Order: sequence, then C-alpha cells, then structure tokens
Amino acid sequence: MKYYILFGPPGAGKGTQATAMVEKYNLHHISTGALLRKEIAAGTELGIQAKTLIENGCLVPDEIVEGMIENEFKNVTDVDGFLLDGFPRTLAQAEALDAILANENDTVTATVSIMIPDEMIMQRIKGRALKEGRADDAKEDVINNRIVTYHNQTEPLIGYYSTAGKYHEIDGTGSIEEVRKLIFEVMDRF
Repeated sequence: MKYYILFGPPGAGKGTQATAMVEKYNLHHISTGALLRKEIAAGTELGIQAKTLIENGCLVPDEIVEGMIENEFKNVTDVDGFLLDGFPRTLAQAEALDAILANENDTVTATVSIMIPDEMIMQRIKGRALKEGRADDAKEDVINNRIVTYHNQTEPLIGYYSTAGKYHEIDGTGSIEEVRKLIFEVMDRF
C-alpha cells in the first residue's frame, strides 16, 4: 500500500490537484475535514466525540483525528494507496502517523509539496473568496493568520520529511496542467 501526503500552504492548489492524483493512481483521498463530517454523519464513536467537541466550539484533538485516519486505512481496501490532505500538520501528527503505519509494517511513501510564495497565497485565496463566495477567505487578517500558522506549525514538516528522504517539492506557480505534470513526474517514481 502507498501512503502519500499532499502538502503546501493554503491556496497552493492541493484540492485542485488531489482529484487528478486520486484518479490516476487509484488512491483514497483522506481530507481531515471531510473525514470528520463522514464520521459524525455515520454516528461512529469517534464521530460522536468529535461532534460534541465541535458543537462546544473546541478543536478536535489529534487522537480523535488519528483514530479516524487509522480506521480509513483499515476499512478502505479497494485502492492502491491513500492521499492524506490536511494531515499531518504538525510534527506530533507526523510522528503519530509514522507510529500508525509502523503498526502495519509500513511507512509514508512520499510527501508531495506544492509550494507558492506568500504573495501568491494572498492572491489565490482572495480570488477563491470572490469566485466561491467564501467570506472567511476575503479578510486579509484571516489570510495572514493562516499564512503565519502554516509557516510556524506546518512548515517544520519539510525538514522532517526531507531528513527521511520522502519530501518532494513542486513549483506550484504554473498553470494547473503544468503543476499536475510535475506532480505526476514525482509520483510515477513510486
């Protein structure tokens, strides 16, 4: 089984590229937000715990999200691998993912990182706000906070996966097709 992590700042095009990656390589896409909604809708024990936390305005702890991801790994069998999107976002989550996979005698196959400069993040998110009517994406202070959070909490994963020889950076500034071609060139190696 292959385990890919889709990585990059907000607005880098991860969602746009994930669909093509899933189709071409027969992967199961695990988006943490979608996974939470699915578990809550299914009424699973983890979903019930998450729903209670969300309804009380609390963040869902890593252990619950990790449990949901582990359940996906165990229960989805008709694929050649998994594409993790939105997880891991911190070093602690990366270490937890390694432990989950080690229990199955497996490891992360590769991290595919779509990188764009901060100015482009701002432009793309503002454009998305206009196109999709997402009010939260229209506020510069909110966008700046997301950029700072990415740099502080998620960017340290670059070193973590680079040290493991599993980090592959893609220039995300090109067209959708150009970026997709670069992603496929990386993934074809595995």
